[in-house]
Amino acid sequence: MITDVRVPLEHEQPYGAAYEQMLEKVRYEGAYPTRERADEAVRLVLAGLGRQLTGDERVDLAARLPLEAARVLTVQIPDIHPLTGWAFVKDLAARTGASLATTRWDTGSVFSAIAAYAGPDLITRILHQLPTGYALLFGRAELTPAA
Repeated sequence: MITDVRVPLEHEQPYGAAYEQMLEKVRYEGAYPTRERADEAVRLVLAGLGRQLTGDERVDLAARLPLEAARVLTVQIPDIHPLTGWAFVKDLAARTGASLATTRWDTGSVFSAIAAYAGPDLITRILHQLPTGYALLFGRAELTPAA
């Protein structure tokens, strides 16, 4: 007979160690007062990115993120028409009711942590896939070819 024995709540680990480290990085980078606030930002931004990213870049990013973060990213269904970087920030702000400045801050803080997990080569591939405006959100210069 199989039974489903649950661990009492006070003994459960809500997140894995890797995700806890990611939250601490976001908390530090974003100067958030609590880990819960950092977690809100991570979930918001990763869900938004999950609606924008497709293909191998999506799979490769999910493989490099902590499990909890990868789940937030991959549970989202990608939009048919990806948003520019600025439209991405405006969309996240509209979904939460937060100001554009706060949402831009959240996005930069979370993207900084994502970049650390992904590495420069994968971030470059991601930026080539996404519309314009994401490079600045990842802390990179947005270079455009001369006309």
